[in-house]
Amino acid sequence: MKITTIAAAVLLSTTSTAFAQTYFDEFTPLSTSQTSALPAAEPIKLSSPNFSQVTLANRANQNALTPGQDSGNWDMITANETGADAGRYLFMPFETGSGGVMRVDLQDSNYNTRTTTIVAPGTQGFVSGDASRWTPWGSYVTAEESWGTGSTKGRLFEVTNPTTAGQFTGDFIQRSIIPRVSHEGLAFDQNKSMYFIDELNGGSIYKYVSANPNATNGNDYFAAGQTFAAKVNGGNNANAVGAIAWEAITDVNGAALAGVSTVLGDGSIDGRVTANTVKATDYQRPEDLDIKVLANGQEVLFIATTTTNEVYSFNLDTGMASLFASTATIDLATGLAVGAGSFTSPDNLAIDAEGNVYIIEDRNGAVDDDIWFAKDINKDGDLLDAGEGLARWASNGTPGSEFTGLYFDKFKPNVAYVNIQHPSTGDDRLVMLSAVPEPETYALPLGGLGVMGLMARRRRNGSKA
Repeated sequence: MKITTIAAAVLLSTTSTAFAQTYFDEFTPLSTSQTSALPAAEPIKLSSPNFSQVTLANRANQNALTPGQDSGNWDMITANETGADAGRYLFMPFETGSGGVMRVDLQDSNYNTRTTTIVAPGTQGFVSGDASRWTPWGSYVTAEESWGTGSTKGRLFEVTNPTTAGQFTGDFIQRSIIPRVSHEGLAFDQNKSMYFIDELNGGSIYKYVSANPNATNGNDYFAAGQTFAAKVNGGNNANAVGAIAWEAITDVNGAALAGVSTVLGDGSIDGRVTANTVKATDYQRPEDLDIKVLANGQEVLFIATTTTNEVYSFNLDTGMASLFASTATIDLATGLAVGAGSFTSPDNLAIDAEGNVYIIEDRNGAVDDDIWFAKDINKDGDLLDAGEGLARWASNGTPGSEFTGLYFDKFKPNVAYVNIQHPSTGDDRLVMLSAVPEPETYALPLGGLGVMGLMARRRRNGSKA
């Protein structure tokens, strides 16, 4: 419990770091996956009675309102994390053969009007939308999880008017300086470099360094910059840990490097072939990326690799790659190795207000599709210390589906969002999760009606901030 900290924070300062605390890390690990169907209205088995769930949007309703506006397969979630009305909107792409982008207004209480498709399905031939990230300059980027020999896809797009676009009016701009790969995870570090992956058995990890990292718009950020591929422990290897070297695969302007870059017909770079040319390290279906700052101030990039059931960490300050989680990691429910039968196909990653890492499986709803909590007690970026390990945090009870896009609200530490993607019914669903304190929290004598009133308001809101 975090009672003492909260009480002190309320009494001493309304700007205390207590407002970054969350109750999502207070739960009893689930011992098994949800193996039977749960009601559509409450499709998730949660690990704490203090957690709750409510549907914010569903695909069938969207298409009943405007037929054909929503092609489904809702994927990664992000919010407008900066700028006017920061935190008001959620964004997510459609991972279909006719991809698009939708926006959800969290301040709109009307179920029928809060969701808008801002990029129509099939715009510019967009397919398999997966990546979803708010940019440092205040726009939205997504990309195609589709690439291979002879493909015209593998593109990254920016929506330059994400919060103001009406239905089908998003300004959807391809940023062709980014090499073509099968995109999924995107992440920006503190220097505003952008990391991405090639979702393939044998896929690489990439970094784009803009010539203008402090750009205030995408035109300037993507005007010139250099892309690199990671070579770990010398490169020309697979699933490696050790020292990271970033090998250039374009020049400083994003153009081809002679004898290195493979250039496509439109002048863009084939990131996959070029990474192989420089002997970049292969990982097995690297998918999502996320970044956090450790207790010592170092910045770490986490990478989920689905085929090998692993999560890697790239320390961006020390330049070292390590294995963060695997089937050998301790299951906190049993005290034994979590095992391949339990921890399987890690796909998405998410980080809550306290820096806790969550790992989302690409598995089968109502069979074995789980979200795992990585308990890193001392926030040192590993799970090797006493009492650390993985804990099953939630389980999916919707047949035919998988969890996608878990996202923790940056302004409400006890609120998160997750998609139920491609259920057997075809009715994708966006679910809001809330955490509230343990009931005894409210019985504490905090010393004043003002404090008690504040705590009561927090209880009603399901949030401490």
